[in-house]
Amino acid sequence: MAVLSTIQCVFSVVLVLFASPLPCLNVRAYQRPVMVQQTGKVLPKPQMMTVSAEAYTLAMSSFKFTYGSSSEMCDIVDQAFRRYYDLIFDVDGPKKAPKVPESMAELTVLQVMVKEPCKGAYPSLESSENYTLTVTAPMGMLVADSAWGVLRGLETFSQLIYRTDDGTMIINKTTVEDFPRFAHRGILLDTSRHFIPLKYIKQNLDAMAYNKFNVFHWHIVDDQSFPYQSVVFPDLSAKGAFNPYTHLYTQEDVKDVIEYSRLRGIRVVPEFDTPGHTASWGAGLPGFLTPCYDGSTPNGKYYAANPMLNTTYDYMTKLLQEVKDVFPDKYVHLGGDEVNFNCWKSNPDITKFMEKMGFGTDYSKLEQYYIKNILDISTSIGRDYIVWQEVLDNGVQDKSTVGEVWFENPTIQAVLERLTAKGYRVLLAAGWYLNHDVYNPGTDWADFYKLDPQVFNGTQAQKDLVIGGEACMWGEYVDGTNLIARLWPRASAVAERLWSNKDVKNMADATVRMDEQRCRMVRRGLNAEPLHPGFCQFEYD
Repeated sequence: MAVLSTIQCVFSVVLVLFASPLPCLNVRAYQRPVMVQQTGKVLPKPQMMTVSAEAYTLAMSSFKFTYGSSSEMCDIVDQAFRRYYDLIFDVDGPKKAPKVPESMAELTVLQVMVKEPCKGAYPSLESSENYTLTVTAPMGMLVADSAWGVLRGLETFSQLIYRTDDGTMIINKTTVEDFPRFAHRGILLDTSRHFIPLKYIKQNLDAMAYNKFNVFHWHIVDDQSFPYQSVVFPDLSAKGAFNPYTHLYTQEDVKDVIEYSRLRGIRVVPEFDTPGHTASWGAGLPGFLTPCYDGSTPNGKYYAANPMLNTTYDYMTKLLQEVKDVFPDKYVHLGGDEVNFNCWKSNPDITKFMEKMGFGTDYSKLEQYYIKNILDISTSIGRDYIVWQEVLDNGVQDKSTVGEVWFENPTIQAVLERLTAKGYRVLLAAGWYLNHDVYNPGTDWADFYKLDPQVFNGTQAQKDLVIGGEACMWGEYVDGTNLIARLWPRASAVAERLWSNKDVKNMADATVRMDEQRCRMVRRGLNAEPLHPGFCQFEYD
């Protein structure tokens, strides 16, 4: 009887399917499949670019990068030459013998001129990334003030090259004058809520370089885990990591990431967020967190750094000094967001401290007290800092503070207008949280693309205080299995908004270049997500 009932049920459903559409079925609109061809389109779009119909061939056996006679050799450029040679000629990929037209001239050399010494250099917010690229046979020329400009120019050069159907590598006669619109173009990765293995961090750094991002904002610790292996406080990871042996970033790992980033012109800005987001710190730093109470009795729970104890600031001084010694960047991100006051309110010792300090019952003043101490510590050890927007809203007085806007209050534009009116430099992250559920796969990138950090009511002086932005990948539902696909190529839309001229807005043109960039990243070994039905041309070479 059970089998018969099942058959009757299935038969009934089949009849209904042919009779009328079921309300539960999601009838999707037909999307015509597209073959994405390589045509030498560039993303982010350069500030000024002229492409001629005149074209040249390139051959693996004869093409080379060289230094100009007055340029100093350095590791950054040396390694970039090797890296881009391999990317351009796909030395590890499938081979197809090209048929080179005899009538077509050949580009055999790209000569690189670096004006500034670059040996051992580390990028900064003030670094020049400007470059000029001239492609003409037999020798092209790339000129840049710094090694960082060379890296950006080499990426553009590599993107200008395309393959014909028979495998011939072609580049058109081209001139490029290029520079970034914003100095800070970042990707935030959260490695606390899920541990991200180094393999995928490096893949993401490669993708960042392909899209001309220049800041890796490493949200390395949070409530869920403390995977950073501290030298001065080893118990933080020993007792706070998911697994102190496998889910850990050792000092050597961190150095590896910093060097890998440096060679791609990417700064590493670590974030150690306090006073909230510190649950994972408690076991490794006894007394650091605030005991919570039910009435007059401790309830065994702990929350947020204890702002009334001198030992709290002693801990932070030692930790931030270590951070300065390990991370060479001038900036550290100090967090300061989402502090819930309930535990502080419940603690009778905190109440007495509030009375002593004259804070009354305004716990935002207690938060300000804590934050000011942390900012002073950072200044005293010689590090500038970035904080989340609440710190600026709560009245920090130091105008050198950089604030990161992450939520609408009431709108993104209103926050930007309010904070820049107070004279603060800001970064935009709100609107670029790429970890959020993808409701419209393949099309939501358009929303990221259309968001401009300088479109708000304010003077030009206010808009100049917006120094860039970041695409954020928080880790609640992201780990090594889906990180690259979730980020790319959607983050490429943010890359163009932060690099290209503000008037670059043509969605049809951007769509073509996003498609080609996605296929380019896939060819380079990254599992970038498709934007629509179809395939990349190289898949069937």
